Amino acid sequence: MTQLTFLIPIALLMGAAGLAAFFWAMRDGQFEDLDGAANRILIDEDDDGNMP
Repeated sequence: MTQLTFLIPIALLMGAAGLAAFFWAMRDGQFEDLDGAANRILIDEDDDGNMP
């Protein structure tokens, strides 16, 4: 029973940290361009000009 007095606050702090990280990512613009990453996978950008 005494373990719960330590585990519950730790779990709440970890949940709050995850929520804060999510809101920070939202404010920072991490989720603005959802289609860009999907389209960048399909584009073949060969910078050095050598074909494999």
